[in-house]
Amino acid sequence: MPTSNTPYDDVFRTLLNDCSQLIIPIINEVFGEHFSGDEKIVFSPNEHFINMQDGEEAKRVTDAHFAIYGYIVKMYHFECQSTPDNSMLVRFFEYDSQIALDGSKLIGNTLKVKFPHSAVLFLRCNQSTPDKMTIEIETPNGAINYDIQVLKSQNYTIDEIFDKKLLFLIPFHIFSHEKLFEEYENDTDKLNVLKREYQSISERLEQLLKQGEIDEYTKCTILDMSQKVLEHIAAKFDNVKKGVKSVMGGQILEYEAKTILNIGRSEGRILGQDEERNRINQLNQNLRKDGRLEDLFRS
Repeated sequence: MPTSNTPYDDVFRTLLNDCSQLIIPIINEVFGEHFSGDEKIVFSPNEHFINMQDGEEAKRVTDAHFAIYGYIVKMYHFECQSTPDNSMLVRFFEYDSQIALDGSKLIGNTLKVKFPHSAVLFLRCNQSTPDKMTIEIETPNGAINYDIQVLKSQNYTIDEIFDKKLLFLIPFHIFSHEKLFEEYENDTDKLNVLKREYQSISERLEQLLKQGEIDEYTKCTILDMSQKVLEHIAAKFDNVKKGVKSVMGGQILEYEAKTILNIGRSEGRILGQDEERNRINQLNQNLRKDGRLEDLFRS
C-alpha cells in the first residue's frame, strides 16, 4: 500500500531534519516523557523493504524513525497525517514490524524484536478522530497489543504551543483556520484578526530568539515552513495568503535559512583549519627549538 508524499509530509520531515530538537517537546507531550531537550537524536533510514506474498519487495517510507538517547535509548516512529484513512493502522503495523526486524537480535534459539513507540500527528480532526489507536496481535501464546498515540494539532492554541514549547506545530496551526478561509477572504475585519494572530506568532518567535531559546536558523525555518503550508492549504484564497505572509516577516525562502546554517558550518570548517594550522606551526617551532625538526624529516 504505497503512499504518496504531500507538501505537509515534506514540511514535517524538513522540520525533523533541520530542527530536530523541536521534536523532543512533542515526544514529551505525546508519550508523557521528561526529556530535557539536550538529548542526542539519531535518525534511522526511513525506507524499508517488505517481502510480499508473491516474493516481490515493496518499499515503505516512514515519515520519521529515530532514537532518543536519554538515560536509556528509546526508539520512536512518528507519522504525519493530514486526513485519516482506513489503511493507516495496516501501514503502522508494516512499518513497526519492519523497524523491529531491522533491529532484531538472534540470541540462541530466540529472536528478540523491539517495537518502537509510535504516534501520528493529525493535522485535521473531528469528533470521530480517536485519541489513540491500537494494534492487537494474536499469537499462539495469547493476544498482545500496543497503542499508536495520537496528537491533534488543531487542539492546541497558540498560547499552549508556546507555553509547552511545541514550536514544531506552528507551521501546521493554519489548519485550525481552514474552515474559515472563505470568510477571511471576503471580510477584511475577520482577516485582520487572523493577521494579528500570526503577527503575534512572529513576535513571540523573535522574543524566543532574543532570549536564546532558539537560534536564527530555527526561527527562519519555522516561518519558512509555515509559509509553505499556507501556500498549499490556502491555494485558492489569495487574500488569506497575502495577509498572513505580510505579517510573517515577508518572503522567508528556504535557502535563506539554510544559508545561515551553511555559513556557520563553513566558518566552523575555516576555524578548524586555522586551529590545525596554528597547532602544526607551533609544533614545528617547538621541534626547531629542540633541534629535532631535521631529525623528524630524516626519519
